[in-house]
Amino acid sequence: MIADLLQQVSHRPWLLPKGPWSYYQEWNRALFLHWKVPVSALRSLIPAGLEPDTFEGEAWVSLVAFTMERIRPAYLPAVSFLSDFHEINLRTYVTRNGKPGVYFLNIEAARSLSVVVARALSGLPYGKAHMKRMEQSGLDHYVSDNREKAFRFEAAYLTGEPVTEKSPLDLWLTERYCLYVKHRGRLRCYDIHHKPWDLKAVEVSRLNTGYAVGSIQLAERQPDLVHYSEGVQVLAWRAQQIL
Repeated sequence: MIADLLQQVSHRPWLLPKGPWSYYQEWNRALFLHWKVPVSALRSLIPAGLEPDTFEGEAWVSLVAFTMERIRPAYLPAVSFLSDFHEINLRTYVTRNGKPGVYFLNIEAARSLSVVVARALSGLPYGKAHMKRMEQSGLDHYVSDNREKAFRFEAAYLTGEPVTEKSPLDLWLTERYCLYVKHRGRLRCYDIHHKPWDLKAVEVSRLNTGYAVGSIQLAERQPDLVHYSEGVQVLAWRAQQIL
């Protein structure tokens, strides 16, 4: 499985990193919600050394609600009580020296132990939220309540047909192969690899996005674009310090 994953690289914007991968994980049943935002709203939210990435002059933030499964270090098995949990991240799009990636404005997960371990190992801004996923009245539901930050998310949605022809914007928003993080005063980059996302159309019938980061307010704003995917298998390499 992993050997096959490593051989499928024609879609990547750059070569696979040198050296062995460090972590395996699966990002499953992913709901993507995307909003256009002013470039000026991002400048105070991303660290020095990164620049906002834009598509046709417009900046974006995305909320991705999914279920993390089977996360594990290389050569070790996954342990479900630590490896499997619901997660929501709020991310924006950045670039450094021509290398585009994502930068997380907020991450929350459903398992307290997983939050502690992920924050310690990666430096990513994980926090705890109460989350659940369910099917009800023919719709998929995802609910999250982050009481510490007063962030709340609720979505009811119905997935549709596969997206057979992805637009340039679809690709720009979803096909990202590194992430940046500032941890202990240092800017670091994690390279990742996965097959292209298989996207589906999705109809969101109920949505509550009670998120506010800096001047970006998502409450009462309908997303400009939505996607759904059954998920991808992901390999991640150790962080490289870049600044």
